[in-house]
Amino acid sequence: MSERLQPGDTAPDFTLPDADGNDIALAAHKGRKVIVYFYPAALTAGCTKQACDFTDNLDLLAGAGYDVIGVSPDKPEKLAAFREKENLKVTLVGDPSKETLEAYGAYGEKQSYGKTVTGVIRSTIVVDEEGKVERALYNVRATGHVARIIKDLGI
Repeated sequence: MSERLQPGDTAPDFTLPDADGNDIALAAHKGRKVIVYFYPAALTAGCTKQACDFTDNLDLLAGAGYDVIGVSPDKPEKLAAFREKENLKVTLVGDPSKETLEAYGAYGEKQSYGKTVTGVIRSTIVVDEEGKVERALYNVRATGHVARIIKDLGI
Protein backbone atom coordinates (compact mmCIF):
# COMPACT_ATOMS: atom_id res chain seq x y z
CA MET A 1 0.00 0.00 0.00
CA SER A 2 1.38 3.36 -0.97
CA GLU A 3 1.90 6.22 1.43
CA ARG A 4 -0.69 8.97 1.48
CA LEU A 5 0.55 12.47 0.80
CA GLN A 6 0.40 15.17 3.44
CA PRO A 7 0.22 18.97 3.10
CA GLY A 8 3.74 20.30 2.56
CA ASP A 9 4.96 17.20 0.70
CA THR A 10 6.37 17.70 -2.79
CA ALA A 11 3.77 16.44 -5.26
CA PRO A 12 5.25 13.59 -7.32
CA ASP A 13 5.82 14.75 -10.88
CA PHE A 14 4.19 12.78 -13.64
CA THR A 15 3.89 12.75 -17.42
CA LEU A 16 0.86 10.80 -18.64
CA PRO A 17 -1.04 10.56 -21.93
CA ASP A 18 -4.29 12.49 -22.27
CA ALA A 19 -7.38 11.41 -24.22
CA ASP A 20 -5.64 12.39 -27.47
CA GLY A 21 -2.39 10.59 -26.62
CA ASN A 22 -0.53 13.84 -25.86
CA ASP A 23 1.78 13.85 -22.84
CA ILE A 24 0.57 15.98 -19.93
CA ALA A 25 3.17 16.80 -17.26
CA LEU A 26 2.49 18.20 -13.81
CA ALA A 27 5.72 20.21 -14.11
CA ALA A 28 4.23 22.13 -17.06
CA HIS A 29 1.70 23.65 -14.62
CA LYS A 30 4.31 25.19 -12.30
CA GLY A 31 3.24 28.69 -11.34
CA ARG A 32 -0.44 27.66 -11.25
CA LYS A 33 -2.37 25.67 -8.71
CA VAL A 34 -3.52 22.24 -9.86
CA ILE A 35 -6.34 20.05 -8.62
CA VAL A 36 -5.30 16.48 -9.41
CA TYR A 37 -8.16 14.08 -8.87
CA PHE A 38 -7.98 10.31 -9.04
CA TYR A 39 -10.99 8.23 -10.05
CA PRO A 40 -11.49 4.48 -10.64
CA ALA A 41 -12.81 4.27 -14.20
CA ALA A 42 -14.13 6.34 -17.10
CA LEU A 43 -17.73 5.78 -18.19
CA THR A 44 -19.00 4.71 -14.76
CA ALA A 45 -21.75 6.50 -12.83
CA GLY A 46 -19.78 8.05 -9.96
CA CYS A 47 -16.81 8.97 -12.11
CA THR A 48 -19.11 10.56 -14.70
CA LYS A 49 -20.81 12.64 -11.98
CA GLN A 50 -17.45 13.83 -10.68
CA ALA A 51 -16.01 14.63 -14.14
CA CYS A 52 -19.19 16.51 -15.11
CA ASP A 53 -19.06 18.51 -11.85
CA PHE A 54 -15.45 19.49 -12.53
CA THR A 55 -16.35 20.40 -16.14
CA ASP A 56 -19.33 22.51 -14.97
CA ASN A 57 -17.05 24.42 -12.56
CA LEU A 58 -13.95 24.60 -14.75
CA ASP A 59 -14.33 28.32 -15.59
CA LEU A 60 -14.81 29.18 -11.92
CA LEU A 61 -11.76 27.13 -10.89
CA ALA A 62 -9.61 28.46 -13.75
CA GLY A 63 -10.61 32.02 -12.84
CA ALA A 64 -9.33 31.35 -9.31
CA GLY A 65 -6.01 30.10 -10.74
CA TYR A 66 -6.61 26.34 -10.68
CA ASP A 67 -6.01 23.82 -13.45
CA VAL A 68 -7.77 20.45 -13.13
CA ILE A 69 -6.37 17.06 -14.16
CA GLY A 70 -8.30 13.81 -13.74
CA VAL A 71 -6.25 10.61 -13.47
CA SER A 72 -7.53 7.05 -13.91
CA PRO A 73 -5.94 3.76 -14.97
CA ASP A 74 -7.76 4.00 -18.33
CA LYS A 75 -6.08 4.05 -21.74
CA PRO A 76 -6.35 7.21 -23.91
CA GLU A 77 -8.95 5.61 -26.21
CA LYS A 78 -11.36 5.06 -23.31
CA LEU A 79 -10.69 8.57 -22.01
CA ALA A 80 -11.52 9.98 -25.46
CA ALA A 81 -14.80 8.03 -25.54
CA PHE A 82 -15.61 9.30 -22.02
CA ARG A 83 -14.84 12.91 -23.00
CA GLU A 84 -16.96 12.70 -26.16
CA LYS A 85 -19.92 10.93 -24.57
CA GLU A 86 -20.15 13.31 -21.60
CA ASN A 87 -18.92 16.52 -23.32
CA LEU A 88 -16.11 16.86 -20.77
CA LYS A 89 -13.76 19.85 -20.79
CA VAL A 90 -11.53 18.71 -17.92
CA THR A 91 -8.11 17.27 -18.83
CA LEU A 92 -8.16 13.49 -18.41
CA VAL A 93 -4.97 11.43 -18.33
CA GLY A 94 -4.43 7.68 -18.18
CA ASP A 95 -2.13 5.77 -15.86
CA PRO A 96 -2.47 2.09 -16.91
CA SER A 97 0.76 1.19 -15.04
CA LYS A 98 -0.74 2.75 -11.87
CA GLU A 99 2.68 4.23 -10.97
CA THR A 100 1.29 7.76 -10.53
CA LEU A 101 -1.77 6.48 -8.67
CA GLU A 102 0.54 4.66 -6.26
CA ALA A 103 2.92 7.64 -5.91
CA TYR A 104 -0.04 9.75 -4.79
CA GLY A 105 -1.38 7.14 -2.36
CA ALA A 106 -4.47 6.78 -4.54
CA TYR A 107 -4.16 3.05 -5.19
CA GLY A 108 -4.39 0.30 -2.60
CA GLU A 109 -6.78 -1.48 -0.29
CA LYS A 110 -10.23 0.03 0.08
CA GLN A 111 -13.74 -0.96 1.08
CA SER A 112 -16.19 -1.65 -1.72
CA TYR A 113 -19.68 -2.89 -0.87
CA GLY A 114 -18.44 -4.25 2.46
CA LYS A 115 -15.47 -6.13 0.98
CA THR A 116 -11.79 -5.22 1.12
CA VAL A 117 -10.49 -4.87 -2.44
CA THR A 118 -7.42 -3.40 -4.11
CA GLY A 119 -8.08 -0.55 -6.51
CA VAL A 120 -8.17 3.18 -7.11
CA ILE A 121 -8.98 5.19 -4.00
CA ARG A 122 -11.06 8.20 -5.09
CA SER A 123 -8.78 11.05 -4.01
CA THR A 124 -8.11 14.72 -4.69
CA ILE A 125 -4.75 16.44 -4.23
CA VAL A 126 -4.47 20.22 -4.47
CA VAL A 127 -0.96 21.23 -5.57
CA ASP A 128 0.26 24.81 -5.07
CA GLU A 129 2.22 26.96 -7.53
CA GLU A 130 5.53 25.58 -6.27
CA GLY A 131 4.55 21.92 -6.67
CA LYS A 132 3.82 21.30 -2.98
CA VAL A 133 0.74 19.50 -1.68
CA GLU A 134 -1.70 22.06 -0.28
CA ARG A 135 -4.50 19.59 0.50
CA ALA A 136 -4.76 15.80 0.31
CA LEU A 137 -8.25 14.32 0.42
CA TYR A 138 -8.71 10.54 0.33
CA ASN A 139 -11.80 8.30 0.11
CA VAL A 140 -13.91 11.19 -1.15
CA ARG A 141 -17.43 10.75 -2.49
CA ALA A 142 -18.11 11.61 -6.12
CA THR A 143 -21.38 13.45 -5.42
CA GLY A 144 -20.92 16.91 -3.90
CA HIS A 145 -17.13 16.66 -3.84
CA VAL A 146 -16.43 19.50 -6.30
CA ALA A 147 -18.78 21.85 -4.41
CA ARG A 148 -16.95 20.96 -1.18
CA ILE A 149 -13.55 21.70 -2.75
CA ILE A 150 -14.78 25.07 -4.03
CA LYS A 151 -16.11 25.93 -0.57
CA ASP A 152 -12.94 24.69 1.22
CA LEU A 153 -10.70 26.70 -1.13
CA GLY A 154 -12.82 29.82 -0.60
CA ILE A 155 -13.64 30.25 -4.29
